[in-house]
Amino acid sequence: MRRTSVVSISALFLSGLLAGMLGATGSSAQSNNAASRVGFVDIQRVLARSAAGMAAREQLEKEKAVMQKQVDGQRMELEKMKDELEKKGQLLSADARREKQELLERKVRDARRLVDDLQNTLQKKEEAMLGKVLQDVSGLVQKVGKDKGYTIVLERQRSSILYASADVDLTDDVIRAFDDETKKGKK
Repeated sequence: MRRTSVVSISALFLSGLLAGMLGATGSSAQSNNAASRVGFVDIQRVLARSAAGMAAREQLEKEKAVMQKQVDGQRMELEKMKDELEKKGQLLSADARREKQELLERKVRDARRLVDDLQNTLQKKEEAMLGKVLQDVSGLVQKVGKDKGYTIVLERQRSSILYASADVDLTDDVIRAFDDETKKGKK
């Protein structure tokens, strides 16, 4: 309850401060305020819907499938070794059974390391691919924002935008510009 009242008081204070600033600066602030426009871009949507973003995701999925086949092969080998040890373990001497058990444990550790290495590799590739796409998009956001007369363009998720009119959403414009630039680059 106390926190709500502090937030309410802070909001009232800020709105009063802003109103006072706007009133004190007169008509020049109002005309300047009319020229200031704030827009936003949803980068996740750009990555999901742009041609280059989809191509990067498809490439990552292909690499992930190759890695998954490698992991599945290791898993099948481990299951085969485990079944063999369970079925024939009673027939083996204590030393032979211990050796097979140690070999199985070594293979399990190797498989875990392989999975960790493949996950790290995939994560690094994803970061590199998406980083390149984001770098390309960054310049386009600036261009689209400037061309459309925006003073500030925010990123929807990082800016924690709770509400914004669809009129200030530049995402589709950025996607079109990005797709156009990608097509030009391929020619």
